Amino acid sequence: MLSGRRYRLELTAEQAQMCQEFGDICRAVWNTALEQRREYRRRGAWMNYVPQAAQLAEAKREHPWLKVAPSHVLQQTLRDLDRACREHGTFRVRWRSKARWPVSFRFPAGNLIKVERLSRKWARAKFPKLGWVRFRWSRPLGGEVRSATVARRGGQWFVSFLVEDGHRTPEKHTMPDTAVGIDRGVAVAAVTSDGTFHDRKFIAPGEAARYRRLQHKLARQEKGSANRSKTIAAMGRIMWRVTDRRADFCAYTANRVTTLNALVVLEDLRTRKMAASASGTLERPGSKVRQKAGLNRAILDKGWYRLEVALRSAARYTGSWILLVDPAYTSQRCNRCGHVDAKSRKSQAVFACTACGHRDHADVNAAKNHRDAGLAFPACGDLGTSRSAKQEPVSRATGRNP
Repeated sequence: MLSGRRYRLELTAEQAQMCQEFGDICRAVWNTALEQRREYRRRGAWMNYVPQAAQLAEAKREHPWLKVAPSHVLQQTLRDLDRACREHGTFRVRWRSKARWPVSFRFPAGNLIKVERLSRKWARAKFPKLGWVRFRWSRPLGGEVRSATVARRGGQWFVSFLVEDGHRTPEKHTMPDTAVGIDRGVAVAAVTSDGTFHDRKFIAPGEAARYRRLQHKLARQEKGSANRSKTIAAMGRIMWRVTDRRADFCAYTANRVTTLNALVVLEDLRTRKMAASASGTLERPGSKVRQKAGLNRAILDKGWYRLEVALRSAARYTGSWILLVDPAYTSQRCNRCGHVDAKSRKSQAVFACTACGHRDHADVNAAKNHRDAGLAFPACGDLGTSRSAKQEPVSRATGRNP
């Protein structure tokens, strides 16, 4: 099974400059190849990886600066672009902006990468044209290196190894008759049907205050100035810490949930569409834009989609099934009698059925509805030995069985 291992690099000034240059070249190749693909599509023709890779080899003879980066790194950039265009469409793939895009590039050939441990806390890796680089040994690799991605985040450089860890997905969960529903919200990140509330603060009050001061400072600074760049870097360091805490929370929660449950049921939420702006257009301006912006920030802050991805990743090691169900009326339906009434949802936290009088926490009631909907799915059966082997839920993300 393939899994990732990320470590913090300790680069020399020369190595950091080389990494920056590699990233800039990959960005130029991406943007040039994307523009070529779009121009071909405008004329009704197609362009794919093979001819672009051949043209890249020819361009190296005319532009020596392309030879600075390893060839297979640039070829991997074209492969990533080809995959993005096939999955999302040529005109939906984004440009890699010099100001907004975090510098990154990938070494796809694992046989050209050597890793050696130096001490209890340090190790080093050898990459083509970059040489030996030191990194902090925070965890064992745990397998054979297949590829490596170098990226810069918050002023620091990191390397992510893709390794073959030798694990296989179990055919059956250790507790096959267990199931849980999860309700994702903005007040609490995730509530399970057993009444457990999973939540934490991702940004400290002091960090939030400092970030607001930096935003005010940024608004007064001239674009392109050195001080503005320093302010943006300081804001980025705060946000990267917040992102790391959110990722840690999602991974920890996913591990706990999948370890204890063979079936995990989530509502099928389209997070990107839900977090879209309500500003509209000049001809048709939106309504309640500020309220919608606050809701969007709350949705993105809780990491709804990141939790779903973490659950799918953790389920590979436990054999759990991740099932998405229709979220319609799950917050208004009484889990005890099945009556649906919007008036039953008294507030964000209180649910009181107008038919039978059943009272429960609103998020717990919704999570129970998700669980019951998952148990009623034809392929799930009783989650035991009678489950049909020919009918299994299909993953929305991959199109295959979870």
